[in-house]
Amino acid sequence: MSWRLRPLKFAVLAAALCAASPVLADAFVVNLDEARVLKLPDRVATIIIGNPLIADASLQANGMLVVTGKGYGATNLLALDRQGRVVMDKSLQVSGPGQGDLVTVYKGVNRESYSCAPQCSPRIMLGDSTEFFGGSLAQVGARNGQAASAAPPVPK
Repeated sequence: MSWRLRPLKFAVLAAALCAASPVLADAFVVNLDEARVLKLPDRVATIIIGNPLIADASLQANGMLVVTGKGYGATNLLALDRQGRVVMDKSLQVSGPGQGDLVTVYKGVNRESYSCAPQCSPRIMLGDSTEFFGGSLAQVGARNGQAASAAPPVPK
């Protein structure tokens, strides 16, 4: 193969890689563990999320939808009217959380994530080692349980 053909092959390969990009051009992008608001078309009666392990949605007043990233990946969102007609078909892309304060520590094959703004604290993230993830989650659960039991009863 001549040297002159290599740039052409490189250009074709680069174009193919760009075309195979996992981020869809018209996708609604939300970060993991964050929520974003999406304005829905009029007369929406039903919302369907293709894979609820990736994203969750909550219908609010005035045609607003709150979309929360639950797991990495891509799925879709369908909005149906009362007759079951699709009035919106949107791609959802859930990407990693904001990286501004994220510090990732690798201990061999085990990964731990920390939020460092300005001091470092454990940050529960998909992909962390099972021991670190489970220990951090248990601490958060215990803390939330204590807060719930200490809260005064809500008046009726």
